[in-house]
Amino acid sequence: MSRILKLIVISAFSVLCTANAFSQSYPSKAIKLVVPFPPGGLIDTVARLVAAPLSKELNQAVIVDNKPGAGGNLGAAEVAKAPADGYTLLMASAPLTISPALYKNLPYTPGDIQTLSIFGELPNVLLVNPESGINTVADLVKRAKTNPGNLNYASNGNGTSLHLSAELLKNQAGIYIVHIPYRGSALANVALMSKEVDFMYDNLPPALGHIKAGKLKALAVTTAKRSAALPDTPTMQEAGYPGFSVSAWFGLAVPKGTPPEVNARLQNAIEKVSSQKNFIDSITKLGASVDYLNTAQTAEFMRVDSERWKKVVNYAKIQLD
Repeated sequence: MSRILKLIVISAFSVLCTANAFSQSYPSKAIKLVVPFPPGGLIDTVARLVAAPLSKELNQAVIVDNKPGAGGNLGAAEVAKAPADGYTLLMASAPLTISPALYKNLPYTPGDIQTLSIFGELPNVLLVNPESGINTVADLVKRAKTNPGNLNYASNGNGTSLHLSAELLKNQAGIYIVHIPYRGSALANVALMSKEVDFMYDNLPPALGHIKAGKLKALAVTTAKRSAALPDTPTMQEAGYPGFSVSAWFGLAVPKGTPPEVNARLQNAIEKVSSQKNFIDSITKLGASVDYLNTAQTAEFMRVDSERWKKVVNYAKIQLD
């Protein structure tokens, strides 16, 4: 064996031994879980619910670190640019599949983030005022077609999944409706209850109390399956819109280039957490469901989700800086 070939073999063996030693000792210190939204919201709540059992599985503290801004893009950028060593994780959510289509300039390259797993999802819910006389999705669409341009809908801001859910309905139903963005879904809810707007989509948790109190009426949920929190409310697909599947999903992501052994350790830990009854019960109370997807399944889910939002954004001609 030549001297050069020997050096190559020794170097490769050294790298392999170093990688194996690193993976066996991982994690050896606290892990930061970046939440790209403010405290108190859905994704933040889920992050705090998953951090404790994940800490037990990994035998190290998992510390939630809120980095809000730019629709989740600033927190994602921090993780994309972090060392790929498994000590900086991202609480992944829908903006990872929406933002690349929506924003002209992102502060990170989408390919620099790898989502290891998705472990749950939450439906959006189509809402109207109970006094509107609208009792089904068909009623809403009929009224919109009868009064083109006279119906409006609220959202929690431009480019959010709530905004784009209505644009998806607009596309599939062939209706002309006007968007009125508010600073958060709470203000949008108030506008709907006071009849300033005709309908809106909202994440299920903030709307659930209003629905149960009779202040808002749920016409449909956006996930492929009915919600356990609203078992009598049909899905958008059951209401006549095949392929209408939208969810506020959540998962775990790492910087690109994180060692495969570390990724496997993290994926195994989140899979175990996803099967724990206490965790499932906590997520279910939010109106969400725990549906674990491994890395390959997650990649396919995100591919389909990205294509869906790209079509909606192009149809609606939405572009954010």
